[in-house]
Amino acid sequence: MALLVHLKTVSELRGRGDRIAKVTFRGQSFYSRVLENCEDVADFDETFRWPVASDIDKNEMLEVQIFNYSKVFSNKLVGTFRMVLQKVVEDNHVEVTDTLMDDNNAIIKTSLCVEIRYQATDGTVGSWDDGDFLGDESLPEEEKDSQETDGLLPSSRPSSRPPGEKSFRRAGRSVFSAMKLGKSRSHKEEPQRQDEPAVLEMEDLDHLAIRLGEGLDPDSVSLASVTALTTNVSNKRSKPDIKMEPSSGRPMDYQVSITVIEARQLVGLNMDPVVCVEVGDDKKYTSMKESTNCPYYNEYFVFDFHVSPDVMFDKIIKISVIHSKNLLRSGTLVGSFKMDVGTVYSQPEHQFHHKWAILSDPDDISAGLKGYVKCDVAVVGKGDNIKTPHKANETEEDDIEGNLLLPEGVPAERQWARFYVKIYRAEGLPRMNTSLMANVKKAFIGENKDLVDPYVQVFFAGQKGKTSVQKSSYEPLWNEQVVFTDLFPPLCKRMKVQIRDSDKVNDVAIGTHFIDLRKISNDGDKGFLPTLGPAWVNMYGSTRNYTLLDEHQDLNEGQGEGVSFRARLMLGLAVEILDTSNPELNSSTEVQVEQATPVSESCTGKMEEFFLFGAFLEASMIDRKNGDKPVTFEVTIGNYGNEVDGLSRPQRPRPRKEPGDEEEVDLIQNSSDDEGDDSGDLASVSSTSPMRPQITDRNYFHLPYLERKPCIYIKSWWPDQRRRLYNANIMDHIADKLEEGLNDVQEMIKTEKSYPERRLRGVLEELSCGCHRFLSLADKDQGHSYRTKLDRERLKSCMRELESMGQQAKSLRAQVKRHTVRDKMRLCQNFLQKLRFLADEPQHSIPDVFIWMMNNNKRIAYARVPSKDLLFSIVEEELGKDCAKVKTLFLKLPGKRGFGSAGWTVQAKLELYLWLGLSKQRKDFLCGLPCGFEEVKAAQGLGLHSFPPISLVYTKKQTFQLRAHMYQARSLFAADSSGLSDPFARVFFINQSQCTEVLNETLCPTWDQMLVFDNLELYGEAHELRDDPPIIVIEIYDQDAMGKADFMGRTFAKPLVKMADEAYSPPRFPPQLEYYQIYRGNATAGDLLAAFELLQIGPSGKADLPPINGPVDVDRGPIMPVPVGIRPVLSKYRVEVLFWGLRDLKRVNLAQVDRPRVDIECAGKGVQSSLIHNYKKNPNFNTLVKWFEVDLPENELLHPPLNIRVVDCRAFGRYTLVGSHAVSSLRRFIYRPPDRSAPNWNTTGEVVVSMEPEVPVKKLETMVKLDATSDAVIKVDVAEDEKEKKKKKKKGTSEELEEEEPDESMLDWWSKYFSSIDTMKEQLRQQEASGIDLEEKEEMDNAEGSKGPMKGKEKARAAKEEKKKKTQNLGPSQGPETSEKKKPKIDELKVYPKELESEFNNFEDWLHTFNLLRGKTGDDEDGSTEEERIVGRFKGSLCVYKVPLPEDMAREAGYDPTYGMFQGIPSNDPINVLVRVYVVRATDLHPADINGKADPYIAIRLGKTDIRDKENYISKQLNPVFGKSFDIEASFPMESMLTVAVYDWDLVGTDDLIGETKIDLENRFYSKHRATCGIAQTYSLHGYNIWRDPMKPSQILTRLCKEGKVDGPHFGPPGRVKVANRVFTGPSEIEDENGQKKPTEEHVALSALRHWEDIPRVGCRLVPEHVETRPLLNPDKPGIEQGRLELWVDMFPMDMPAPGTPLDISPRKPKKYELRVIVWNTDEVVLEDDDFFTGEKSSDIFVRGWLKGQQEDKQDTDVHYHSLTGEGNFNWRYLFPFDYLAAEEKIVISKKESMFSWDETEYKIPARLTLQIWDADHFSADDFLGAIELDLNRFPRGAKTAKQCTMEMATGEVDVPLVSIFKQKRVKGWWPLLARDENDEFELTGKVEAELHLLTAEEAEKNPVGLARNEPDPLEKPNRPDTAFVWFLNPLKSIKYLICTRYKWLIIKIVLALLALLMLALFLYSLPGYMVKKLIGA
Repeated sequence: MALLVHLKTVSELRGRGDRIAKVTFRGQSFYSRVLENCEDVADFDETFRWPVASDIDKNEMLEVQIFNYSKVFSNKLVGTFRMVLQKVVEDNHVEVTDTLMDDNNAIIKTSLCVEIRYQATDGTVGSWDDGDFLGDESLPEEEKDSQETDGLLPSSRPSSRPPGEKSFRRAGRSVFSAMKLGKSRSHKEEPQRQDEPAVLEMEDLDHLAIRLGEGLDPDSVSLASVTALTTNVSNKRSKPDIKMEPSSGRPMDYQVSITVIEARQLVGLNMDPVVCVEVGDDKKYTSMKESTNCPYYNEYFVFDFHVSPDVMFDKIIKISVIHSKNLLRSGTLVGSFKMDVGTVYSQPEHQFHHKWAILSDPDDISAGLKGYVKCDVAVVGKGDNIKTPHKANETEEDDIEGNLLLPEGVPAERQWARFYVKIYRAEGLPRMNTSLMANVKKAFIGENKDLVDPYVQVFFAGQKGKTSVQKSSYEPLWNEQVVFTDLFPPLCKRMKVQIRDSDKVNDVAIGTHFIDLRKISNDGDKGFLPTLGPAWVNMYGSTRNYTLLDEHQDLNEGQGEGVSFRARLMLGLAVEILDTSNPELNSSTEVQVEQATPVSESCTGKMEEFFLFGAFLEASMIDRKNGDKPVTFEVTIGNYGNEVDGLSRPQRPRPRKEPGDEEEVDLIQNSSDDEGDDSGDLASVSSTSPMRPQITDRNYFHLPYLERKPCIYIKSWWPDQRRRLYNANIMDHIADKLEEGLNDVQEMIKTEKSYPERRLRGVLEELSCGCHRFLSLADKDQGHSYRTKLDRERLKSCMRELESMGQQAKSLRAQVKRHTVRDKMRLCQNFLQKLRFLADEPQHSIPDVFIWMMNNNKRIAYARVPSKDLLFSIVEEELGKDCAKVKTLFLKLPGKRGFGSAGWTVQAKLELYLWLGLSKQRKDFLCGLPCGFEEVKAAQGLGLHSFPPISLVYTKKQTFQLRAHMYQARSLFAADSSGLSDPFARVFFINQSQCTEVLNETLCPTWDQMLVFDNLELYGEAHELRDDPPIIVIEIYDQDAMGKADFMGRTFAKPLVKMADEAYSPPRFPPQLEYYQIYRGNATAGDLLAAFELLQIGPSGKADLPPINGPVDVDRGPIMPVPVGIRPVLSKYRVEVLFWGLRDLKRVNLAQVDRPRVDIECAGKGVQSSLIHNYKKNPNFNTLVKWFEVDLPENELLHPPLNIRVVDCRAFGRYTLVGSHAVSSLRRFIYRPPDRSAPNWNTTGEVVVSMEPEVPVKKLETMVKLDATSDAVIKVDVAEDEKEKKKKKKKGTSEELEEEEPDESMLDWWSKYFSSIDTMKEQLRQQEASGIDLEEKEEMDNAEGSKGPMKGKEKARAAKEEKKKKTQNLGPSQGPETSEKKKPKIDELKVYPKELESEFNNFEDWLHTFNLLRGKTGDDEDGSTEEERIVGRFKGSLCVYKVPLPEDMAREAGYDPTYGMFQGIPSNDPINVLVRVYVVRATDLHPADINGKADPYIAIRLGKTDIRDKENYISKQLNPVFGKSFDIEASFPMESMLTVAVYDWDLVGTDDLIGETKIDLENRFYSKHRATCGIAQTYSLHGYNIWRDPMKPSQILTRLCKEGKVDGPHFGPPGRVKVANRVFTGPSEIEDENGQKKPTEEHVALSALRHWEDIPRVGCRLVPEHVETRPLLNPDKPGIEQGRLELWVDMFPMDMPAPGTPLDISPRKPKKYELRVIVWNTDEVVLEDDDFFTGEKSSDIFVRGWLKGQQEDKQDTDVHYHSLTGEGNFNWRYLFPFDYLAAEEKIVISKKESMFSWDETEYKIPARLTLQIWDADHFSADDFLGAIELDLNRFPRGAKTAKQCTMEMATGEVDVPLVSIFKQKRVKGWWPLLARDENDEFELTGKVEAELHLLTAEEAEKNPVGLARNEPDPLEKPNRPDTAFVWFLNPLKSIKYLICTRYKWLIIKIVLALLALLMLALFLYSLPGYMVKKLIGA
C-alpha cells in the first residue's frame, strides 16, 4: 500500500529565486530539492512516496507548499495547494493542475501540476502508462514487487537520464532522513518559525549536494569530523563501525575503598560488635569494640582487583556486623547489608560518602532492621578521579534516615521479596563430551546419546541456586524454579543465568545470560515489578566444536563478546513482595529449588519461517596469513546454517500447507550442492564456495569476485516476536538521528561554525517528531496472545517515556539560545542514554547472525550482526538499520586473540548485503541491491521467481578513476623508539591499493600527494554509484628498515562522485579537504586531512576528466602534489619561539644528556635554539627569542601541528633524539590584538572600586566587630547608626554570644584553617543548591570576548572568585539560619579542594611546559601510560601572527625588538630561592600494613636536598595531621621540581612509598599570578594572622605597577589608593601589639592587590593565602589516587630581605580535662528479679559509666540491693581524665592496639559519655537494663525532677535545649535510660539523676576530689532503706524487715486467730471433764 505523488511543475512564479517544495501527507513531510535561480517556471519533476499501513480515508488531505528558499532567513511561503483525496481513493490515479492559495486563503496566480496514484491494499493500482518503464516488459519481478512494500524517497531525476525514464529510488535512510516525522501543523503557523533554516529540513547535506550540485546552508550540514563516513550519505549502504577492538572483557585495575566509621542502634544487649567487610571473596574485619551498641571504628579498607568491568561490577559488597567474634568462635551475625559494585560505580563520583547502611538479618526476614553502619564506599577504575568531599570536623548531627546508603530513588523501607527464576527448557546445546566414549558405547549397546549433561545455575546477590541435571540431552526440559529471597528493590542489578555441563572432571559453563533487573522493571509511579517471559534468551560464547581445553572458555562465562551461538534457554522471572507479618512465612533466605508449572510450547509466540538472504559483493583486505588456502564465508543464524559444528540439528517444525498457500509454489529440483529436503521447499545454502585469494599488496589479499557475486540463504524457524524488535528499531532510529545531530552540534561548537543553536533546535525538532511517530507506530500489534507481561508493561513505559521526551524536546527547543547550547546538549545526551537504554530488548527472539571466514574448515575470523538490524518491515521506521543495505564488515579475531594489536589488524573486509524477514514477505529481498544484475538460480527447469539465487551476475559496470588527495596527518601515534614515526598511508579501494611516500621522523606528515587509481570497475547502475560509492579504507603505517611496517591506525572515507555528464564545477567540485579521525583499536590516534573524488570515465575515455593541474614539483619526481583549488589557501605567518629551558631530561641509551638543543618545525620550516653547553650546570637557553616565517593555511582549523624536538649533540657531530612533543593546535598561541573598545580598556575617568560587600545588615552583624578598624574587619565600614544598633543588639542578646566572640590569644592558625574549611563546604553546598553553572558563566564571558584573547576565562574565574570572596566576607554562616549559628569572625584563607595549578591554569600565563615523549606508545595501552613515556620537559612559549606586525605593538613604550611579542619577561639566569613547604595533613591514605593502617611520615625532595622526617612518623593513622614546615634552599632552574611524598614507616625492612605529588616551582615562581607567597585576606602585624611576606602590600603593589608599566600607585587621602584609573578604598589605621593605632597605607594597598584582576590590561588574579589539596599517586598503581595531601609552598628569592620565622602550624596539642560525674539517684528502674520466697519484683541496681573509646576504664557504683520501687541512691563519683581537641570536638586516646604493638596508636573519638543501669546478679551474668549516651558537645539539658524526665528527651522527638559541657562546665539533672523491647521499639527503663562537672587538668589539680565516696571532698553515704541488705548475710535483719514491714497486720491477725482457736480447742478439750464434774457434782 502506498500513495505516490509526482510533482511536475509550478508555473507563473514571480521574480527570480531558489524554490523548494514541501509535500505533506498524514503529518509526514518530504522536501524536494532546491531549484536554483528559477524564473517563472519551476520544473521539479520529483516523485514522493508514502508507504501506508491503513487504508486512506476519503476525507484525508494532501498538502503541497511552495517556498522561496533562503540560506540565511526562514523560507518564505509562496503558496499552498490542498486536496481532499476522495477522487484519488475512487480512481486510484488523478492528474491535477490547480492554482495555489496564499496565507490568507486568497487565490494567487501561481499554479502547479501534480499527478497522484494510490496503490490500495487489494493490490489495485492506478494504470501505469508504458512511458513509465520505457515499455520495458522484461523488468525483473522483484522490482515491481519492491514498489509494493518499500518507501521511496523523493527521487530527483539527474539531468543525465532520458526524459521518459523515472527513477524510483529506495528510501534514503540517510542519517538525517529527508522525512520530517510527524510534523503536522497548520500552514498558518508555518511562516512564523524564525529558525526554519536550522531545520533545513534535514535532508542530509552530502545527499543534497551530491545530487543537486549546489551549496547549502551550513546549519543543515552534517559536520562530524568523521563525517565523511558517519553521515550516511547512502541509502543502500549502512554505516561501518570504525572501532575494531572489543571493549568489554579486557581486564582493568579497580580499587574498592570502604571506610567503616561507626554503627548505631545495633539490636542486642551488651554486645561486642565487629564489622566484616566483604568484596567478592575477600574479607576484612574491623577491631572489636566492647559492650556497646554504638561502636565507633573509623577504619579504612582497600581491595584491589584486576578484572574485566563486567566481572567487577557484579561483585557483591557485603557489610555485616558480628557479635563477639574471637579466635575461638566465629560469633553470631547481627545483620548484614549487600549491594553490587556496579551500583556504587553508577553513583555520581562513583561513591557513597558518609551514608548509613541498614542492616537486616537474612535468617529472619520477619524481624525489622538490626541497626545501621555508617560508611564511605568508593569504587575507582583506572583514570577515574574521585572527588573526596573535604574532610573536616563532622559536627553535623547525623540524620540517619536522610543519609541512607541507597541509590537515589530507592525507598528507605525496603521489603523482603521472593525472586522466582523459572527455568523451562533449552535448545540447541553444543556437545560437551568427547565422542570417543560415545562411539565405543554405540558399538556395544547400539544406543546413541546426546553428548551433554546440562543443568542451570543462577547467581544473584551473592547466592546461587541450581536446577537438577538432565542427563544426555541436547534439548533438556526442566520446568523448575530457583527461588531467592532478598530485599526489594535489590541493590544488585544483574542476575546471572548459566547453563553448565555436569561433569566430574571439568564442570564448565556452556553459556551465560545476564538479566539486568533495571531493564525488566520500572520504579516510576506507574512502574512494574521485575517480570520476564516466559521467553527465550539466546546465549553466545565460544565456537561449538568440542575441545577439552577451550581457549575461549571465558566467553561462555559471559566475559567478552560471544563469537558463536551456544544455546537458547526458555526462562521466566517473577517477583513477589512478602508480607512479613504472616506467621506461616518461611523466614529463611536460603535458595530453594522447586517444580514450576510447565508452559505450553507456543506461549513464546507462533513459530514462523524466517528467511535470511545474503550477497557477498566484495571480500578484500584478507590478512596475508590466510591468503594461501582457499577461503569460504559461512553465515549462521542460531544453529541454522552451521554445517561444521552445528551438530544438534534443530527439528524443523513443518508448517501445515493449506491449498493455495504461497509455499505451494516452492517446488524445486534439488541441485547437487543443496541438501535435499523432503517437503520440497528450498533448503539452505549457508556458505560461499571456496575461492583462492589474489594479492592486493604485500599485506592483504582479495577474492576476485568480479561480476559474479556469491549469495547465501537460510531458512529458519523462530517464534514470531518481531514486534519487540520493531519497537527497539524505532527507538534506535530516533537515537541514531539524535546522536548524529549532537555530534554535529559538538563539531560546530568545536570548529566555531556559526549558529550551532539552530542546528540543535533542528535536532530537538526531529527528536520530538520521532517520539510522536513512535507513539503512533508502537501499539499496532500482531498477536496479543503472545505478549508476555513484560512486553505489555515495557510498551506502556516506553510510550510514557517517549511521550514525555517528545514534550521535553519541544519545550527545550524553545529554550535553546546561543549561550545555553552546552547546557541543553547535556540534557540531550541524557535523552540519548535513555533511548539507548529503552531500546535494549531484554527478551530475545531471533538470535544474532554470525559471519565466519573459514580457511580449510578452520574458523579464522568473525563478525556479528544483531538480527534486529537486519529485520525487514513494511514500515520505514521499523526496518532494521542494515536491512536490505550493503554493509561493510571488518572481520576480527575471536575472544582474547582480538585484544591488543592483533585485534587492530583487519582479518578481512566484506561488502555484504543482508536481508532477514518472514518467508511470506520474501518477495522483495533483493530490493536494496545495486541494480543491474541477473540472478543465477540453483534450480534448472521451472525457474520460479520465488526461488533465491545462489549468485548474482552484474551486467552493468562503470569505469571510474579515483583521486585521493592526501594532504597531511596530525598527532599520529609514535611507533618508533625515538618517539617519532616514519609514516606512510595506504589507500584501499575495492581491490586496489596505493601508498603515499614515506616521510621520515615525524608525527605530523604533510604528504601533499595525490594518488590516482585508474580503471576501477564498479558494478551497478551509474546513478546508484553516484549516491552510493563504496567506502575507501585508509591505513597509516610506520615504515621500518627491518621487518614489516607497523600498523598505526585506520580511517574510512566516502568519495565524492562525479558522473561523466556532470560539470566539474563549484559548488561540489573541487572537493574540500576534510578531517577524518584515525582509530587504532578503540583509541583515537590522530586525524587525516584529505579529500577523495571518484570520477566516471565516460565513453570518450580519460580525455573528459578534469586536468590534473598541481604545482608540479620537479624535485619530487613522479609524485603528484594535491592540485590547486583543493589544497588550502596559504598566507605568510611569523612564529616567534620563546626558548626558556629544559628540565628533567632522562638518560638516552644509558648516556646522560649533556648538550641539548631544541628544534622547532612547522610545515617544513623551522628554527633551532641555541645550544645548552652544560645541561647539568644550567639547563636554560641563553638566547631567549627566535622566530621563523612559514606559509600556513588561512583557515585556522587546517593549521598543521608544530613539532618540538630535543636532540643531544654528541661528539663527532652525532645527534641523538631525546624526545619530542607535537603541539596539535596552534590556536592558543595565535596573537590577536586586544580589543581596545572593551570596557576594561577605557583608561579615561576614574572607576571607584569600593570594597564593602553589599550585604544585608542582618548577616553582617553576626561577624563584624564593634570598631571598624580592628584587624578582623576587612573592608567593611559599618555606618555609625549601624554601630549603634549593633551595640544595642549586643546588650540584648544572651550571654552565650559574649562567649562566642573569639579571644585573640585563643586563636591560632588552625582556627583559621577550620573556619576556612567550613566556608569552603558552605560554598560547595550553595553552589549545588543554587545550581550556578560556572561553565555557563564562562561560556557567556567568552562569547562577549570581554577581555581580549586570554582574559575571557580569567574574567569568569574572577567572577567566580568574587563570589567566593563575598561568601568569605559573609563568613561561613549564610542563609536564614545565620543569626542562630552566630559564627565568630576569624580571618580565613582559601582552601582549594584541588591542586593550585588547576585553579590558575597550570601557571602557564606566559611560560608553557611541553612534555617531551619518547618512543613507542606500547601496544598494550594498559602497560605504558603517558607518564612513563615522558623523558623531560621543554619550557618556553610560542606566538604566531600574520606577517606585517600590527604597528601599535611596536609603538608601545619600552618595546624591545629582540623580545618581539614576549615583552617584559624576566631574565632566566640562575636564581637562589628559599622554599618553605608547609604540610598540613593527609587524608584517606592507602593502607600499607596488614592491619589496614599505615605509619606515615613526610619525605621532601628538591634537587639534591632530600629530607626524610622519619622520626616523626605518626603511628597507625590513615588521616595523619602533620602540621610541619620545612625550609629548603634551592637554585632555579637546576632544582625546580619539588616532590612531597608520604612514606609508610616500617620497623623491619624498607619503608614503602604510599604516594607522592610533584610541584613545578619554577612556573609558580615566574607566574604573573604571583604564586611565591599567597596574599592574605587582611594585613596584621601580630597574632595568628601575621603578614608572612617580607614585602609589605604597598611594596608589592608598587613593584607590580612598575613591572606592568601601570600608572600608580597614588596613595590619596587616607584610606584611598589609585592605580591606573581604579580607586580602591579601605581602613587607614592599624593596631600594633600594644593596641596603639597608627596610620597605614597597607590596608588599601592590600585591597588593591586582592582586586588586581580589575586593573586594565595587566590585571590578573593574584594567588591568595591558601591551602591546596594534592592527590598522592604511586607509580606502581598508575592513575589511582592513594590519598590526598594538604599543603602550601612559599618561595622567597635570596636576594630580597629575608622572610620572618615560619608560621607555627604544629598540630594542636589536645588539652587535658577531667570530667567528674556524680550519680546521685535513680528512679523508676524496671524491676527484673523475682524474689525467691515471696515472688515480688525487685532489682539490685548499680550504674556503670565510661567515656566512649575508653570502655576498659569503665567505672561502676556500688549496688543498691533489692530496690522494690525502682529507686536507687548512690552518691557516687566517677572521675574521667581525658585529652580533648576543642577544634575537632574529638577526644584523643593513645593506646597500644595489642600486646605485640610496637607503639601506641592515636585515636580520635567523639566525646560521648555513656551511662548504663544494670541489675547485679551473684551467680549469673549481670542483666543490662538501659542506657543513655550523651554527646558532651550537645546533649539535652537534664530535667529538674524525675517526673519531668521523659523518654522523648533522648530520642529527640521533642525539642529540648541542647547544652555543651565545654561551655556550661557544670550541669545537673535527670536523664532517661532506654533499652529496646522485642519489637525493636525503644522503651523507658529508668531515670538517673547525675551531675556533670568539667575541669581542666590544672583546675582539677588545685581542687582534687576522691573517687566513689572517698576523700578528699567525700560524698555522704546514701540513705538507703534497710531492705537493701542481702538476706543470707544478715538473715535476722532481713526477716525482721521482710516480716515487719509488709506482714505486720497479717501476723497480728493470724496470732489472734490462733489464740482464738487455741481457746476453742482448750474449751472443747476441757468441756467433757467439767460436764462430768458438774453432773456428778464433784
